[in-house]
Amino acid sequence: MNGRARLALCAAVATLSASCALLPLVEPFDWLYQAAVMLAIVSGVGAAARRMSPVRPLALAAQALVAVLLLTLVFTRGQAIAWVLPGPEAVAEFGRLVQQGASDVGRYAIPAPLTPGIRLLLVAGVLVIGLCVDALAVTYRAAAPAGLPLLALYSVAAGLSPGGAGWLWFLVAAAGYLLLLLAEGRDRLSQWGRMFGGSPGADRPDTGRSRPAGPGGTAFAPVRTGHRIGAVVLGIALVVPAALPSLGGGLLGPPAGGESAGGGGGTISAVNPLVSLQNSLNQPADREVLNYRTTTDDTRDMYLRIVALDQFDGTAWKPSERTVTDVPDRLPDPPGLSPAVHTLRVNTSISTAEWYAQNWLPLPYPAAKVDIPGRWRFEPAGRTLVGDRGQNTRGVQYQVESLLVRPTAHQLATAPPPPVELLREYTKVPDSLPTVVHDTARKVTYGARTAYDKAVKLQDWFSLNGGFNYNTEVQAGSGSEAIVRFLEQKEGFCVHFSFTMAAMARTLGIPARVAVGFTPGTRQPDGTTSVGLKDAHAWPELYFEGVGWTRFEPTPSRGSTPDYTLGDDARSGAAAPPAQQPSRPSAPAAGPSATPSCGPGHQRSGAAGCPAPPARSDAGPSDGGPSPWAVTGIALAALLVLLLPALPLLWRVRTRSRRLTADGTDGDPAAAALAAWRELLDTGWDFGILPDGSLTPRKAAARIVRVGELPPEAADAAHRVAAAVEQVLYAPRPHPVTGLVTDVQRVRTALYAGASRPLRLRALLAPRSAARLRWALAARWSALRLRCADSRPVTAARRAAVTLRRERRRA
Repeated sequence: MNGRARLALCAAVATLSASCALLPLVEPFDWLYQAAVMLAIVSGVGAAARRMSPVRPLALAAQALVAVLLLTLVFTRGQAIAWVLPGPEAVAEFGRLVQQGASDVGRYAIPAPLTPGIRLLLVAGVLVIGLCVDALAVTYRAAAPAGLPLLALYSVAAGLSPGGAGWLWFLVAAAGYLLLLLAEGRDRLSQWGRMFGGSPGADRPDTGRSRPAGPGGTAFAPVRTGHRIGAVVLGIALVVPAALPSLGGGLLGPPAGGESAGGGGGTISAVNPLVSLQNSLNQPADREVLNYRTTTDDTRDMYLRIVALDQFDGTAWKPSERTVTDVPDRLPDPPGLSPAVHTLRVNTSISTAEWYAQNWLPLPYPAAKVDIPGRWRFEPAGRTLVGDRGQNTRGVQYQVESLLVRPTAHQLATAPPPPVELLREYTKVPDSLPTVVHDTARKVTYGARTAYDKAVKLQDWFSLNGGFNYNTEVQAGSGSEAIVRFLEQKEGFCVHFSFTMAAMARTLGIPARVAVGFTPGTRQPDGTTSVGLKDAHAWPELYFEGVGWTRFEPTPSRGSTPDYTLGDDARSGAAAPPAQQPSRPSAPAAGPSATPSCGPGHQRSGAAGCPAPPARSDAGPSDGGPSPWAVTGIALAALLVLLLPALPLLWRVRTRSRRLTADGTDGDPAAAALAAWRELLDTGWDFGILPDGSLTPRKAAARIVRVGELPPEAADAAHRVAAAVEQVLYAPRPHPVTGLVTDVQRVRTALYAGASRPLRLRALLAPRSAARLRWALAARWSALRLRCADSRPVTAARRAAVTLRRERRRA
C-alpha cells in the first residue's frame, strides 16, 4: 500500500472514529455500519480517481457524485430514476426527510429512535465530513486542517449528549485524528528519499550487528517518535482539564449541577426533569422503562414519583435546592399525615431497564423504606432519592415499602389550616403571574367553601366540564405565558394541566406543588406491571393537614381519578364503578382529542368497557419496504458484480499510471527505464505478443516491431527503450535517458491502430498482462504462509540448522 492509499484509509478511519461519539444519541446504532460501507465506497472512488487523473477537483467531483448516488439509492430509491439518479421527486423526498429529521431531533428524548429522517441526517453528515476530511488530508495533502471537520462532528455529539460525549468517545475520536497525522507525517517523510538512521551504536564493529531499517530502508525512529508525541499530547489533553479548576463538570468528571459527594450533608441543585417528558409521550414505540411486582391488587394509586417541583418563579416549575442526607433505614413519617387516616402498607419490587439512566429514583409515595444498592442520597422535603457521584437508575433492582393513603372526602373537607411556614412557602406565586390566572380560579371555584371543595372544582373543570382537550403535540412550556396560552387555547398535555391547576390552587391559598413520574402502568399476565415511556406523567399535589400531600388528576384520558375526590356518597353507593387500570394511549394524538376515551369522567359515571391498552411493541420506527440493510446489501452485491469484470481493466490502468509517472519510480532514472521497459513488454502482451524471458532487450524489441508490424517511428521508439534498459543493466555508469514515457505511448498507439476491433476490446477490457495480478496474489499468499511457518517455536533441530548455514556462509 503506497502513502496516498494509506492516507485515504486513515482519513476514513478518523471520520468513523469521530462519528462514534454520535452512538449514544440514537438507538439502534446500525446506521454507523451503513455509513461505514458508503464512506468506504466514496473513499475508494477518490483513490481510483486520483490514480487516473492528477486534476484534484475531478476527484472531488467523482466522490461527491458517488455519494449522492448512494444516498439516493438508500433513501429515495422509490422516487429516483433507475433507483440511483435523483430526479425532481427524489429531491423533494430528500427535503421532506431532512425536515422530518430536524423535527425528530427536537422532538425525541435521547436516545432517540432511528427514524428515516434521523438516519438520513446521520449517514449524510458522516459522508459530508468524510468527504471534507478526504479532500483536505489526501487530495490536498493537509491533514492538520482536516481536524476541523472532525471537531465539528464531535462537537455536535458533545452538544447533544447529556453531560457531554464522554471521555471514551473523546479517546476514540482523538486516536483517529492522531492516526491520520502520523500517516501524513510518514508520507511526507518518505518523499525525502531513503533514510538510514538508528542509535549511534547501531553499526559498531565490536558487536557485529546492524540495526535493521524499516521498509525500503526507512528507519523506524521517526515513526516511533511520532507515536510518543501523539501519546503525550493525548495524555495532556485528558489530564490537564481534569486537574485544572473548572466551573462545571469536565471531560472526565460528572456533569455539573449534580449532587455533592460526602457523608451526611450536601445539596441537590434545581434541575428540571420535564425537559424530556413530552419527548417520552411522543415516542413512536412504547419502550419499557421499568416493571414491578406489588402486594396490592388495586394499583390505580401506584403512581411512581420521580421528583416534586415546588418552586414557581414565573418562568418554570422546578425543585428547590434542598439538603440531602444518607438514606436512613426507615424513612421519616410523611409530613401532615394523621393516624386517623386509613393507610395500607404495600411492598413493591421494582426493576428498571438497562437503557433507562437518570439520577432520580422512581418511588411510590409516600415511601417508608427503600432497600437499594449503590450510592443514593435522601431528600426529606420531597421524599425522593437521588444518585450520588454518577449513580443512576440504569438496570437497578430495589425493594420499596410504601403507604397507600386512603382519606375520606370528609377528612379532606374538614382539614385544619396548614402550618404557617408551609403555607407561606407553597403558596408563593411570582408577581409576573397574570391576573387572569387568579380571576379564572375564583370564577371556577365560586361558591366553594373549603379548600377541598375548591380543589375538586378545579379538577372537574379541567377534566370534565371546562372544554379542555388532551394533545401532546402542543408546544411545551412551564412559565406564566404557557399557562395563559393554555387557558385560552384549552388544549395541552399533563404538563399544562398540572402546572396550571397548581398555580391556580396557590392563588386560592392552597399549598400546591407538581409531581413528575409515571402512572401505574399496565398489568401483565405473569402478575407484574409494566411501565413504559408513554406512562410518563405530571400531576398536582395539594397539601391538607392531617392527610399530607394529596394527589389530584386534572388531565383527561390519563391516569385515574382518586376516590376521595368523588365524594363520600359516590364512594358508598351500591353501584360503584369497577376498578379500572389506567389507560395508556397507543400513540400520541395527531390533533386535539374531541372526547377522552377513558378519562376521569367515564370513571365517575361508572361507565364500563374502556378499551384495553394496546399490545406493547418494542419495534423501532419503520418506513415500510425493504430495510436499509437489505438495500445496502443489494447495492454492494450489484457493485461487486460490476467491479469483478472490471478488475483487470482497473489493475492495468493503475499499473500503467504507476510505471509512467515519477511517483511510481521515486524519481530514480534507472527505475524509470526499467518501468518503461516492463510497460512496453506488457503492452505487447496485451495485443497478443507474448513476452519471452530468454531474449535480450534488443531482440525482444525487434520481435515486438516485427510481430506488431510497427511503423518506422514507433519501431525507433521501441529500440530506444530497449537501448536505455541495456545501458541500465550493463553500462558501468549509465546515463539518464529522457522521453521514455513518450516512446512507450507511441508504441502503444501504433499497436492499437494496427489491431483489429476484437483485439482492441480484448486489450482494453481483459488485458492478458493482468495475469501478473494473479501471480502477485499467489506470491503474497506463499509469503504469508512462510511467515506463519517461521513464527512457530524454534526447535533445537531448526536452531542447529540455522547455525550450520551461518557457519557455511562465513567460511
